Amino acid sequence: MSPGARTLLREDAGAAEDIVAPALPLNDGAEPLVAEVPQELPEALPLEPARALVLADFQPPRTGPVDSVVRWAYRLGVPGSVLAAPLRKPSAPRLLATVASPLEGERAAGMALRAGQFLVHGLKVPIDKVEFTSNAPLTPPVQRVVQGFTWLRDLGACAPREECAGVGEKLLARWLKANPVPARGPAWTVEHTGLRLLAWLANAPLLLGGDARLRGQALDAMEAHARYLDRQVARAEDGLGQVAGWCAIVAAGLLLPDGRPRRLFGEMGLLRALGELVSEDGGVLSRSPLAQMEAIAMLIDLRACYAAVDREPPSALETMLALLVPPLLALRMGDRGLGSWQGAGATSALRVDALIAASGIRARPGKDSRHWGYQRVDAGKATLVLDAAPPPRSRHARYGCASTLAFELSHGEQRIIVNCGGGELAGGLVPVRIEQGLRGSAAHSTLVLDDANSTAVLIKGQIGKGVEEVDIARTAVKQKGRDAARLEASHNGYAARFGLIHRRTLLLGADGSGLSGEDVLEPSGRQGKRGKIAFAIRFHLGYGIEAGLADDCRGAGLALPDGSYWQFRLGGDSGEAQIAIEDSLWVDGQGRPRATKQLVVEGLTSRSGGRFPWLLKRMG
Repeated sequence: MSPGARTLLREDAGAAEDIVAPALPLNDGAEPLVAEVPQELPEALPLEPARALVLADFQPPRTGPVDSVVRWAYRLGVPGSVLAAPLRKPSAPRLLATVASPLEGERAAGMALRAGQFLVHGLKVPIDKVEFTSNAPLTPPVQRVVQGFTWLRDLGACAPREECAGVGEKLLARWLKANPVPARGPAWTVEHTGLRLLAWLANAPLLLGGDARLRGQALDAMEAHARYLDRQVARAEDGLGQVAGWCAIVAAGLLLPDGRPRRLFGEMGLLRALGELVSEDGGVLSRSPLAQMEAIAMLIDLRACYAAVDREPPSALETMLALLVPPLLALRMGDRGLGSWQGAGATSALRVDALIAASGIRARPGKDSRHWGYQRVDAGKATLVLDAAPPPRSRHARYGCASTLAFELSHGEQRIIVNCGGGELAGGLVPVRIEQGLRGSAAHSTLVLDDANSTAVLIKGQIGKGVEEVDIARTAVKQKGRDAARLEASHNGYAARFGLIHRRTLLLGADGSGLSGEDVLEPSGRQGKRGKIAFAIRFHLGYGIEAGLADDCRGAGLALPDGSYWQFRLGGDSGEAQIAIEDSLWVDGQGRPRATKQLVVEGLTSRSGGRFPWLLKRMG
């Protein structure tokens, strides 16, 4: 490994060694896989610098003594109406303003709603057959859409309000009838409750413009949701769920009567939760691009709530948006869509463009995101993205994947090497039965030993033992008088089981017309073990690429849909390895699984190690 290499530990994936006054308190002891977040954190708690996850200056806003007392009293349970106006009766439920969010929905999904169907990752679900009760047997993606009311934005994007409000009112009435009071089950998780309340407040004209009785029921439900979140937000399933809950609390404090105490309480909690959600370079700790997009979308809607009541949001809110956007852009490929990482599919360019435009943030992609964990190289028309960090901790993972040292490559708008993706979309058009398989190492363009995942893939999106440490070095090299970037990384995911370290080196040519790589297996200890072990280096091909094997089975030709032709070739020191072409699949931006092919470099290698160089080059 190069002298400038850095080591990323799974425990410290968001570490920052130079922080003196970190914002995130953590204890020194071992952390359980699932920990209940306390409702109140100390104002200041010493923290070992190696475990700080956020910028030191990202702190909740300072307030005067009166606001501090109001926030403290509200946290203790004093009603907001008493604190806001102690000498008068509580105000009747109403909305104080109408929100105009710049974030647009998907018109196709809105049209499907008007036609009587939820459109969930390409799957059409008849509304008449959907149960709205909390424990309805729905797949996770459908559950999120139905219970989180994320469809409201889509409905508003498909037609003028007077033409589509009736659909929103009808669905709201059905949901309120099925869920008259808070209960257990998916409908009342903190994340779904927060998403639902925020959607109601941000899209109220689609729900409150018709029947007066329904309007009264909806306003009462909004206040009940806000009170429920006041009590339950600290019990969120993960960091993103907690942020959803706090965003809804702040929005309710802004838009419902007597809301100032709730707003003060919510702002403090939200900024702390945001500090715990992201790493120092702005990437969410789940390392999921879908979670990154969701966090940005919630902050955009919340910022619109502030604008609706002519109040400036805390400056840290804009700071966080500016932090969140560059890491997301780092995952953009040549077609401007996102790569397939940590359960996400290949999110479409239109959806990403709409989100970035609504954020108002203008930034360049982050190239060397050490804590977010993705390395990006641009050369000519080519874009390379490498997963160069351990998987997320179990308590942060949403649909954690064993993708360490996998990469994606595009040239122009054509994706050449991809990952299967789509684990988080399982339950739409992607079958639920293959969800764990899509999260495994074999579903990514990386090396696999003995058909084993580099990190254990568990149920419910969780991730187990495996990769704990990744070394990464990024160096600039001269190639034909031009600068090129060389990535060298290694992980220890197979060290405990097989006594081997996987090291991968990638060098993208300065003109983007060739990628040279080398996968090396080396003993993790002083002496290698005896015997041989099966290995497979998988290169999943982009949709529409036709592949053909060379006669010696050590090379393959790739005919791309754009008319170009690329050649893959093994190096001379690859032992008995040969190339095979196997079936694969790739989940596109609409959540549709597409049949594709993959190149598989496979064979047996000594337990004392092996070296497998290869070259992918454009021929014409």
